[in-house]
Amino acid sequence: MADLKEHDWANQLASDNNAVVLDVRTLDEVNHGIIPDALHIDIYRGQGFIDEIQQLDKTKNYYVYCKVGGRSGQACALMNQLGFEKAYNLLGGFSNWTGKVSSIKL
Repeated sequence: MADLKEHDWANQLASDNNAVVLDVRTLDEVNHGIIPDALHIDIYRGQGFIDEIQQLDKTKNYYVYCKVGGRSGQACALMNQLGFEKAYNLLGGFSNWTGKVSSIKL
């Protein structure tokens, strides 16, 4: 796991052709906006979160975010324990995100 500031996270993501953006916020939080093309899996789903994470391709590079960076850090650590080699936590989370945002209602 690596903690990256927004600028570094976004630049690395932009040049990574093996990237998956993972949003681990709640559905209510996602309804306020989401980073385009992000996959949403709510970390508060407990075992359901783990079950869904285990279905993901472990050869991909995961760029993970939440509201402020705490839950995404936990998600990255958990992903590393489950065999994911590359998980990057967005420090400051969506609250500090200045890039593109999509409106979505799930």
